[in-house]
Amino acid sequence: MISSVIATLHNDDAHRCVKIIRGSDGTFGFQEFRRDPEDAGGWTLVRENAPGTYATQVQAVAAAKDEVAWLGEMATSAKEAQ
Repeated sequence: MISSVIATLHNDDAHRCVKIIRGSDGTFGFQEFRRDPEDAGGWTLVRENAPGTYATQVQAVAAAKDEVAWLGEMATSAKEAQ
């Protein structure tokens, strides 16, 4: 299955990110990555929910916010600031 990244969400320090991925069949998933200084700036895959896991992009983003602690905290902080 060929996948494409349709969104990338970074933390404030840009050393963590979540990529929302769409599969060739139109389903969605996400991947979480971290970047450590000792890795010379390279990204390391931390978690993957492959395309096929969620029917919509909204579901994939919501699941990422539920499963990835820092992303969920950012979403909560943004709501509290409003």
